[in-house]
Amino acid sequence: MDTPALTPFRVTPRAAAQVADIATRQGRPTAGLRLAVDAGGCSGFQYRFDLEDAPAPDDLVVQDGPGRVFVDPVSLEYLAGAELDWTEALIGAHFAVKNPQAVSACGCGTSFSVA
Repeated sequence: MDTPALTPFRVTPRAAAQVADIATRQGRPTAGLRLAVDAGGCSGFQYRFDLEDAPAPDDLVVQDGPGRVFVDPVSLEYLAGAELDWTEALIGAHFAVKNPQAVSACGCGTSFSVA
């Protein structure tokens, strides 16, 4: 049985707007959010978020309005089909990655494992 191809990584308009807001508040209005997948965390991999002034030459750049998100090719392998969103709850607001490749995650929401 063939498995369906994963859609490319996407960013919700709410997350893109928050990236632009954070960059502006930091005095770096053209900066973007770097989303990377690193080895580590309690489940094997973890998401890392950093504000960067420019993408690397081989980055995927997802832009919605002034908000930009940068993903390197290695991280993109783990983020194919995923979506970056901005969530607000009583415990706080944060970026959330909805990743169909993650088979388990820990309570922190930034650590995950893949099959």
